[in-house]
Amino acid sequence: MVTGVLYVVLEILQKKAMWVVGILTGAACAFSFGVQHVWASMGLNLYYVAVSVIGFIRWKKAEEAVGEGDIHLTPLPRNVALWSAAAFVAGGLAVIWILRMVGDAAPFLDGAATMLSVIGTWWLAQSYLQQWVLWIVADILSTLLCISTGQYWMAVLYAVYVFSAVYGYFHWKKAGKLVN
Repeated sequence: MVTGVLYVVLEILQKKAMWVVGILTGAACAFSFGVQHVWASMGLNLYYVAVSVIGFIRWKKAEEAVGEGDIHLTPLPRNVALWSAAAFVAGGLAVIWILRMVGDAAPFLDGAATMLSVIGTWWLAQSYLQQWVLWIVADILSTLLCISTGQYWMAVLYAVYVFSAVYGYFHWKKAGKLVN
Protein backbone atom coordinates (compact mmCIF):
# COMPACT_ATOMS: atom_id res chain seq x y z
CA MET A 1 0.00 0.00 0.00
CA VAL A 2 2.80 2.41 0.90
CA THR A 3 4.69 1.84 -2.35
CA GLY A 4 1.40 1.99 -4.28
CA VAL A 5 0.66 5.46 -2.91
CA LEU A 6 4.27 6.55 -3.49
CA TYR A 7 3.99 5.26 -7.08
CA VAL A 8 0.85 7.36 -7.75
CA VAL A 9 2.41 10.50 -6.23
CA LEU A 10 5.51 10.06 -8.41
CA GLU A 11 3.25 9.36 -11.41
CA ILE A 12 1.33 12.60 -10.92
CA LEU A 13 4.60 14.51 -10.66
CA GLN A 14 5.92 12.51 -13.63
CA LYS A 15 9.13 11.48 -11.91
CA LYS A 16 10.94 8.60 -13.57
CA ALA A 17 11.75 7.24 -10.11
CA MET A 18 8.13 6.05 -10.26
CA TRP A 19 9.26 3.29 -12.60
CA VAL A 20 11.86 2.04 -10.11
CA VAL A 21 9.17 1.92 -7.41
CA GLY A 22 6.95 0.14 -9.95
CA ILE A 23 9.60 -2.50 -10.65
CA LEU A 24 10.12 -3.19 -6.95
CA THR A 25 6.40 -3.19 -6.15
CA GLY A 26 5.51 -5.36 -9.15
CA ALA A 27 8.22 -7.90 -8.34
CA ALA A 28 7.19 -8.11 -4.67
CA CYS A 29 3.50 -8.43 -5.57
CA ALA A 30 4.23 -11.05 -8.24
CA PHE A 31 6.17 -13.10 -5.68
CA SER A 32 3.40 -12.74 -3.10
CA PHE A 33 0.65 -13.71 -5.54
CA GLY A 34 2.76 -16.63 -6.81
CA VAL A 35 3.19 -17.98 -3.30
CA GLN A 36 -0.60 -17.80 -2.90
CA HIS A 37 -1.17 -19.43 -6.33
CA VAL A 38 -3.06 -16.39 -7.65
CA TRP A 39 -1.71 -16.68 -11.15
CA ALA A 40 -3.52 -13.90 -13.03
CA SER A 41 -2.47 -11.28 -10.50
CA MET A 42 1.05 -12.68 -10.50
CA GLY A 43 1.16 -12.40 -14.31
CA LEU A 44 -0.26 -8.87 -14.24
CA ASN A 45 2.47 -7.80 -11.81
CA LEU A 46 5.19 -9.35 -13.97
CA TYR A 47 3.72 -7.34 -16.85
CA TYR A 48 3.99 -4.21 -14.65
CA VAL A 49 7.69 -4.99 -14.08
CA ALA A 50 8.36 -5.29 -17.83
CA VAL A 51 6.43 -2.13 -18.72
CA SER A 52 8.17 -0.27 -15.89
CA VAL A 53 11.53 -0.98 -17.53
CA ILE A 54 10.17 0.26 -20.89
CA GLY A 55 8.58 3.30 -19.25
CA PHE A 56 11.80 4.24 -17.46
CA ILE A 57 13.75 4.17 -20.75
CA ARG A 58 11.08 6.09 -22.69
CA TRP A 59 10.67 8.74 -19.99
CA LYS A 60 14.42 9.23 -19.75
CA LYS A 61 14.53 9.97 -23.49
CA ALA A 62 11.49 12.25 -23.28
CA GLU A 63 13.07 14.14 -20.37
CA GLU A 64 16.03 14.91 -22.59
CA ALA A 65 13.65 16.42 -25.18
CA VAL A 66 11.66 18.70 -22.84
CA GLY A 67 13.97 19.14 -19.88
CA GLU A 68 14.25 17.39 -16.56
CA GLY A 69 11.34 18.13 -14.26
CA ASP A 70 8.95 19.03 -17.08
CA ILE A 71 5.91 16.89 -17.77
CA HIS A 72 6.22 15.38 -21.23
CA LEU A 73 3.14 14.34 -23.20
CA THR A 74 2.89 12.32 -26.37
CA PRO A 75 -0.18 12.75 -28.60
CA LEU A 76 -2.36 9.61 -28.61
CA PRO A 77 -2.45 8.30 -32.19
CA ARG A 78 -5.88 7.28 -33.45
CA ASN A 79 -4.63 3.82 -34.45
CA VAL A 80 -3.33 3.23 -30.90
CA ALA A 81 -6.72 4.20 -29.49
CA LEU A 82 -8.48 1.85 -31.91
CA TRP A 83 -6.10 -1.05 -31.27
CA SER A 84 -6.42 -0.46 -27.55
CA ALA A 85 -10.23 -0.56 -27.78
CA ALA A 86 -10.01 -3.83 -29.72
CA ALA A 87 -7.56 -5.24 -27.17
CA PHE A 88 -9.89 -4.19 -24.34
CA VAL A 89 -12.87 -5.96 -25.91
CA ALA A 90 -11.06 -9.13 -27.03
CA GLY A 91 -8.78 -9.33 -23.98
CA GLY A 92 -11.63 -8.45 -21.65
CA LEU A 93 -13.84 -11.22 -23.03
CA ALA A 94 -10.98 -13.72 -22.72
CA VAL A 95 -10.10 -12.66 -19.18
CA ILE A 96 -13.76 -12.69 -18.10
CA TRP A 97 -14.19 -16.19 -19.58
CA ILE A 98 -11.10 -17.44 -17.72
CA LEU A 99 -12.17 -15.76 -14.49
CA ARG A 100 -15.63 -17.35 -14.74
CA MET A 101 -13.99 -20.75 -15.30
CA VAL A 102 -11.87 -20.43 -12.15
CA GLY A 103 -14.75 -19.15 -10.01
CA ASP A 104 -13.81 -15.47 -9.68
CA ALA A 105 -16.17 -13.64 -7.31
CA ALA A 106 -16.83 -10.79 -9.76
CA PRO A 107 -15.47 -11.73 -13.20
CA PHE A 108 -16.90 -8.78 -15.13
CA LEU A 109 -15.60 -6.09 -12.77
CA ASP A 110 -12.31 -7.94 -12.27
CA GLY A 111 -11.79 -8.57 -15.99
CA ALA A 112 -12.67 -5.05 -17.11
CA ALA A 113 -10.51 -3.42 -14.44
CA THR A 114 -7.62 -5.74 -15.32
CA MET A 115 -7.75 -4.98 -19.05
CA LEU A 116 -8.01 -1.23 -18.42
CA SER A 117 -5.00 -1.51 -16.11
CA VAL A 118 -2.98 -3.37 -18.75
CA ILE A 119 -3.77 -0.75 -21.39
CA GLY A 120 -3.42 2.14 -18.94
CA THR A 121 0.06 1.01 -17.91
CA TRP A 122 1.16 0.83 -21.55
CA TRP A 123 -0.32 4.27 -22.25
CA LEU A 124 1.43 5.64 -19.16
CA ALA A 125 4.76 4.36 -20.49
CA GLN A 126 4.04 6.28 -23.71
CA SER A 127 3.09 9.46 -21.76
CA TYR A 128 -0.43 9.73 -23.21
CA LEU A 129 -2.55 12.18 -21.23
CA GLN A 130 -5.58 9.97 -21.82
CA GLN A 131 -4.08 7.20 -19.68
CA TRP A 132 -5.54 9.04 -16.70
CA VAL A 133 -9.07 8.50 -18.03
CA LEU A 134 -8.41 4.76 -18.20
CA TRP A 135 -7.15 4.82 -14.63
CA ILE A 136 -10.19 6.76 -13.42
CA VAL A 137 -12.51 4.12 -14.90
CA ALA A 138 -10.31 1.18 -13.80
CA ASP A 139 -10.08 2.54 -10.27
CA ILE A 140 -13.84 3.13 -10.06
CA LEU A 141 -14.40 -0.47 -11.20
CA SER A 142 -11.79 -1.69 -8.70
CA THR A 143 -13.49 0.28 -5.92
CA LEU A 144 -16.82 -1.36 -6.79
CA LEU A 145 -15.10 -4.76 -6.99
CA CYS A 146 -13.60 -4.35 -3.54
CA ILE A 147 -16.91 -3.20 -2.06
CA SER A 148 -18.75 -6.15 -3.64
CA THR A 149 -16.21 -8.61 -2.21
CA GLY A 150 -16.08 -7.04 1.26
CA GLN A 151 -12.54 -5.64 0.93
CA TYR A 152 -13.47 -2.25 2.31
CA TRP A 153 -9.94 -1.05 3.13
CA MET A 154 -8.91 -1.80 -0.47
CA ALA A 155 -12.03 0.05 -1.67
CA VAL A 156 -10.82 3.11 0.22
CA LEU A 157 -7.39 2.80 -1.41
CA TYR A 158 -8.91 2.58 -4.90
CA ALA A 159 -11.20 5.54 -4.12
CA VAL A 160 -8.06 7.52 -3.25
CA TYR A 161 -6.60 6.36 -6.58
CA VAL A 162 -9.70 7.71 -8.38
CA PHE A 163 -9.21 11.16 -6.91
CA SER A 164 -5.47 10.98 -7.56
CA ALA A 165 -6.11 10.09 -11.21
CA VAL A 166 -8.52 13.01 -11.62
CA TYR A 167 -5.90 15.31 -10.13
CA GLY A 168 -3.18 13.74 -12.30
CA TYR A 169 -5.20 14.31 -15.46
CA PHE A 170 -5.67 18.01 -14.80
CA HIS A 171 -2.09 18.45 -13.56
CA TRP A 172 -0.63 16.84 -16.68
CA LYS A 173 -3.04 18.73 -18.94
CA LYS A 174 -2.06 22.06 -17.41
CA ALA A 175 1.69 21.53 -17.02
CA GLY A 176 2.47 19.07 -19.82
CA LYS A 177 4.59 19.78 -22.88
CA LEU A 178 4.01 17.84 -26.10
CA VAL A 179 6.89 15.76 -27.44
CA ASN A 180 6.83 13.75 -30.63
